[in-house]
Amino acid sequence: MNPIPMNRVVRCVALAVTGAFLTSCGNTGSGGAVEVVTKSGVPMVSLPGGEFTMGSNQGNPDEAPAHKVRVSAFLIDKFEVTHEMFAKVQLPDPSHWQDSPKKPVERVRWLDAKRYCNERSLLEGLKPCYNEKTADWDCDYSADGYRLPTEAEWEYACRAGTDGPYDFAQPDKLRQYAWFADNADQKTHPVGEKRPNGWGICDMVGNVSEWCEDVYSPTYYKESPAVDPHGPPSPGRDVKRVMRGGNWKASADMCRVSYRQGQRTGDTDACFYTDYCGFRCVRRATLEELKQLPGNSK
Repeated sequence: MNPIPMNRVVRCVALAVTGAFLTSCGNTGSGGAVEVVTKSGVPMVSLPGGEFTMGSNQGNPDEAPAHKVRVSAFLIDKFEVTHEMFAKVQLPDPSHWQDSPKKPVERVRWLDAKRYCNERSLLEGLKPCYNEKTADWDCDYSADGYRLPTEAEWEYACRAGTDGPYDFAQPDKLRQYAWFADNADQKTHPVGEKRPNGWGICDMVGNVSEWCEDVYSPTYYKESPAVDPHGPPSPGRDVKRVMRGGNWKASADMCRVSYRQGQRTGDTDACFYTDYCGFRCVRRATLEELKQLPGNSK
């Protein structure tokens, strides 16, 4: 990506802090998306809250019905969590491909991803979202620390204000935006090599698929709340969690923004070999906090 002039960065951050989320900020994305850097040096994109149509009536049965959802404002990682980012919190890296620090971590169990979120929160002096004393590491959504995105937050961020199967409209452009089965050469790639979506977020529909917070249910959209849905309650056993986004071995169809899959967490499996499975983090931030987050000049 081209460097962002510092005067534009300052202007964009100021707009976010004052609540003027409807102004485009050039390379940081449009529609109010503002790129910032966290205290530990991780680029994130601040997204305004809003309403969108989630799901699809033309996709698989579990993507229907398409329905209106409103999500609150949040920050989301610009990139999938990389080996470099994982190493900062000093957790063992389970990944298959570790030949570049800029590649995304994979073969990550659901609880490993949540453990990273808590450790990253502590690194920045934030309140961890996950209660490690509970079986599912229950999430405190009111905490200011990092967590996995809800399925609704993930799709909202991926759509970037659009309503088609891909945010870039034309399926034949997928190679420009994603590493998937047709161009990935059967492996992951360093993050950020493909074009970002309209909100400046990279690799959402390719490279590795991403864990979400929600329990997976193929019929959840029929009963989903209209505001900040968190998914169905956990059945307590044989739980599948939502995984979103395409990956290096996925077909073009699996890279659609509304495509869903349920994946067993691997938390009780000594041999968890899903080397297409990674994640990225989200968190809430007040306007006062946003004032203290520098704009990204990279």
